[in-house]
Amino acid sequence: MITSLASVAAAQDANGVIEKHVEALDDYAEDETVGFRQGSVVVAPIPFSNPTIGSGLVLGAGYLFQLDEGSDPSVIGAGGLRSDNGSTAAAGAFKLKLDNNRWIIEALYGQADVQYDLFTGIGVIPIRQDGILGRLSLSYGVTPDFSFGATFRYLDTTITPAFAGLPPIPPPFDQFLNVEVANVGVVSDWDTRDDTIYPTSGQVLHFEAFQGYGLSGLVRDYSKSYVNYTFYLSPWAEGVIASRLSVCAASSETPFFDQCGIGTVDSFRGFSATQLLDFRSASLQVELRQRLGERIGLIAFAGAGQTGQSFSDLEAGGTHSAYGVGARYRVSKKFPLDFSIDLSRNDQQEDNLYIYVGQRF
Repeated sequence: MITSLASVAAAQDANGVIEKHVEALDDYAEDETVGFRQGSVVVAPIPFSNPTIGSGLVLGAGYLFQLDEGSDPSVIGAGGLRSDNGSTAAAGAFKLKLDNNRWIIEALYGQADVQYDLFTGIGVIPIRQDGILGRLSLSYGVTPDFSFGATFRYLDTTITPAFAGLPPIPPPFDQFLNVEVANVGVVSDWDTRDDTIYPTSGQVLHFEAFQGYGLSGLVRDYSKSYVNYTFYLSPWAEGVIASRLSVCAASSETPFFDQCGIGTVDSFRGFSATQLLDFRSASLQVELRQRLGERIGLIAFAGAGQTGQSFSDLEAGGTHSAYGVGARYRVSKKFPLDFSIDLSRNDQQEDNLYIYVGQRF
């Protein structure tokens, strides 16, 4: 599934919602005929909800095709969203798999205008963020289980306070609110899952590191890296235990929208992606999944995490936790793709609703 973009605050979170739903379309069907012209079109309106940008609707359309007999289906798609807090976004993406899945090429281009709350030491600040995001990655499969590659990302965004009645910031001060950032990095995956849509056994080790270059605005060069280790086990019939351990580190020059945190790179439920940000983070999650038939499934999950300016400071900020339950409805008899609804409660007694396609991890 698509990598979430919540680590670049809500603007990328909005594009990430679109990209996740668009690429999820390649799980609805698989064409048995090889060739670009033998593909099929899928259009799906899908509701979503998350605590960063609220609830709304994504309209996604994808063209599915298989480039060679040994490769999984590729997808070209586009989508748009609107949420109940006035956030809007549109994006186009593709994911190409070639030469028996040895080469994987992914790209995304999106525009967003979103509103969200930024949690700071002086209180909660309402933010409006708009701009464009582009990302390109190329991976090579050394073995069927191991791949590595390079990534490039460009972000041009304007971030402004959104207090009611606040007049527009006049020039030349408004130029400091515009930020241009380019990221160049590496990515590596070791994947032994028995299925990419609904795994019941195996493990995934995902590592990503990049260098960020501030092209304009009040942003200096910075670096960031993170690793997610996800493990799947099926101890009884129709039951799956999934767990994820995540560790993230960013340099002290990293801007807030690219910092580590609970709910950024780890898919943690229970907190807004902008609520617990810092230069280091670590989290652990466990989820129990149980199928009740061909269509219906239930899940229960719990997790805990810490953030701090260094790994030695993680305990100083306390441990943040969340738990919850969810329901699954299988939208395809051919593929184990679920429509998901989760309700979580965190240690601050806050409730959050999540609606999305597929599994959280």
